[in-house]
Parts: sequence; structure tokens; C-alpha cells
Amino acid sequence: MQSLKPLEKQKTILITGASQGIGAGLVKTFLERGYNVVANSRHISTSGTFQVSDQLAIVDGDIGEASTAKKIADTAIERFGSIDALVNNAGIFFTKPFTEYTIEDFKALVSTNLEGFIYVTQLAVKQMLNQKSGGSIVSITTSLTDHPIAGLTASIPMITKGGLNSISKNLAMEYAKDGIRVNAVAPGIVDTPLHKDNPKDFLRTLSPMGSISDVQEIVDAVVFLTEAPHITGEVLHVDGGAHLGKW
Repeated sequence: MQSLKPLEKQKTILITGASQGIGAGLVKTFLERGYNVVANSRHISTSGTFQVSDQLAIVDGDIGEASTAKKIADTAIERFGSIDALVNNAGIFFTKPFTEYTIEDFKALVSTNLEGFIYVTQLAVKQMLNQKSGGSIVSITTSLTDHPIAGLTASIPMITKGGLNSISKNLAMEYAKDGIRVNAVAPGIVDTPLHKDNPKDFLRTLSPMGSISDVQEIVDAVVFLTEAPHITGEVLHVDGGAHLGKW
């Protein structure tokens, strides 16, 4: 009689910005795939989006604060015993003419988009190194870092999102021999609450295919990179071709 292969250890994933949109879709899908999930957003416990379960822990707090990142990592270890994957989904984005951005705008973008990345990713990598079993980190960026769109004035936010693409490639090389893979998903326009007040007809003009991605398309891209054993340092565009340039 052929012996059965032992079941693979249940993996634990951290997801930031998890209370709505792409983040909520990520939580739902990774739970369905059998992961333990630690989900974070500023007020996720009162958002009504998710209920704590044997597979799901939720952590309130601003990811731009080091104490929140520590609580997320500590919760993963205490509840589930490991950190095997991370999705840096939390982010803020708004447009203004370059000359109208304020230093307060810049600090807010840096706090959530960059400091939030650094704090939780450092803790995740440290734990992955201790576990000696590799891991995956995926960050959500944007195709605007590669090809700006005339009239969409997002210069200062792109400092942060472009930085995430760059650090993802650098970390992919730094930790390749440790089996820790680092990638990014760069969406174009996605049907999320971020665009609830924007006319759909206008949004469709922002990609060559004249289409708007739905949340599950972005989620599926993240799942693919999280589970693809030999892909690292990749920026996967899910944008209807917007990163290719003029159309």
C-alpha cells in the first residue's frame, strides 16, 4: 500500500489594509485557501467586515506606527506559530498638482506607504530567517510608477509607490539564498471604494483595453506570486496594458 504524503504545514499570512477593497478580498481568498490570516487596518475590529475565527486574527492600528507592526507580528507568532507570507496592501493615494502638495501630504504618504512597509516587512523577514523555511512578501504598488498618465497628477504619491517597486527588487536579491521571495503587483484602475466617486466611463479611458479590473483579479495576482516558488523580484502589472505607454 502506498504511504500518504504528510499534510503540508498550515501557513500564516499577514495582510495590511485589510478592511475593504483589495485587502478584504485578499483575506477572504487566503482563508479559503487554508491559510491562517492576521488582518490589519486602522479600525478593522469595528468595520464589521470580518469576525475572528480559528483561522483569522484581526489587529487594529495605524501601520505607519512601529507598535502596530509589532502587534501584528506578535499576534501571528502567538496565535499561529509562524509568519510565512506578507501582503503589504495598506496605502494611501491622492492627486494634486505638484506645487499644491504640502509637507503634511508628503509625511502622510511616507508614514503609511513607506514606514508601514518597513516596520512590518522587517519583522516578517526576521521571523522568516529564524524559521529557515523561506517565505513570500508581496506589495501593492501601481502602474503609474512606470508610465504617468497626462492629467492624473500623482507625482508625490509615486515617490512612495516607485520606492516600493525598487526595494522589492533589492530585497529579492538580498534574501534570494534564504528562499524569501519579494514581489509587487502593480494595478491600474481597480473597482474599489477608492474610485467610488469617479465616473466609470472616465476610468475606462485610463487603460489601453478600456477596462477596469475587479478586486479578484488583483487578489489572484497576489496569490500567484505568493505561491510561485521560483518568482522573485517581479513587478506584475494588472492594468490592461497601461504600463506600456501612450494609447
